[in-house]
Amino acid sequence: MLYLFGFEQIGVAVSDIYFVDPNPERGQEGAERGVRLELRRLEQSELKGSIYSARPITVERPLWRVDLLESVSGTPGSFDRTHHHPGMNGWEPGRRVFDHALSGEPLKWLAERLTDLEGVLKEVGADPGEATPADVTGLRERAPEIVEVVGRLLDRVRATAAPDEATTAASLRASWL
Repeated sequence: MLYLFGFEQIGVAVSDIYFVDPNPERGQEGAERGVRLELRRLEQSELKGSIYSARPITVERPLWRVDLLESVSGTPGSFDRTHHHPGMNGWEPGRRVFDHALSGEPLKWLAERLTDLEGVLKEVGADPGEATPADVTGLRERAPEIVEVVGRLLDRVRATAAPDEATTAASLRASWL
């Protein structure tokens, strides 16, 4: 499942994810599942036909990523693998950053961050021009809706069986993001 919230130049993409890292860090072995949220650049292109034609939209590079993950073998609701990536190098994520506030109350933490787009952009080292005032206002106003979607998707992930290939996979990523 993929959700996309688009503003002017910034979008928030949310997807379920099931992940088996082929080279996990120590203590991060085993399958993970949960919800991934990415702050992404959006680009609108010119219409390719009449005024009624569909507008081409490109979901571009990520600026920030939050992974609300849990180990599959762990306790549901533990958020034991929950982290964020405050830095992206092009399309590649920076290191995983584990934050006790994020793991303790992930939806509250996420809501606070989404209402502070300017602060997030500053933290990740992005140019402030990446976002317009309409992006800042739009994301602040829609943050509760986005957090609600993330919460529902987390519930759905916990109630869904692992992908069929998960039992034998040494490496697996089932997700839009």
